[in-house]
Amino acid sequence: MKGFPDLPPIWLVGFLILNWIIATLIPGNPSAPVLVWLGWSLIGVGLLLIAWSAAWFWVKKTTIEPNHEPSRLIVEGPYRISRNPIYLAMLIILLGAVIGRGQPVALVLLPLFFGVLTRRFVQPEEVMLRNAFGAEAEDYLARTRRWL
Repeated sequence: MKGFPDLPPIWLVGFLILNWIIATLIPGNPSAPVLVWLGWSLIGVGLLLIAWSAAWFWVKKTTIEPNHEPSRLIVEGPYRISRNPIYLAMLIILLGAVIGRGQPVALVLLPLFFGVLTRRFVQPEEVMLRNAFGAEAEDYLARTRRWL
């Protein structure tokens, strides 16, 4: 679909819709209240991690959009622990949604979404960081894990 924005949040919404479809179409496994609570808790953690991570883009005055060249290398806050805390947060949100809907079959969506994020966004962004920041980026990529 030419002109359609290829952005991680849009992919997340697509996978959340797939989770809803799977949970709706496959009978059985109603969510226990504890699973619903756990699901919403994970979604909350994911949203907080996104907010914390996104705030660093504002502090550093650089672009948050994938496929746009960054003007600053962010290595503070959650970026000390993970090179991709926003994408990690999106995976946490999807996990929370899957757990909350109570359909174990939907767990297959997690590795699929992980693959989409890695291939479409993480790998190209790492190349962009290397091109923009050279040795500084290499040092950061070497000392900080891609996910956790």
